[in-house]
Amino acid sequence: MMRWPPFRLMAVGVALMLLGILLPLLMILRLLESTLLMNFIAYLVSFGGLLVGLIGVVNYARTQHQSENKDEDWFQR
Repeated sequence: MMRWPPFRLMAVGVALMLLGILLPLLMILRLLESTLLMNFIAYLVSFGGLLVGLIGVVNYARTQHQSENKDEDWFQR
């Protein structure tokens, strides 16, 4: 299984969220036809970007935590 670096996951998440903003904007400007399928795709892209970005942030925090304290328990700070 291929593991992506956290910053790549965050970048993909931001790109998907921007696409999730751009699609409805294009529908409002009537450059794209607003159909139920297109609205659903815009929602899924935005939500998927949120999830992928959140996974990237969690992976980044986990790798930073592991590199700082390998011996300490995180809850005892």
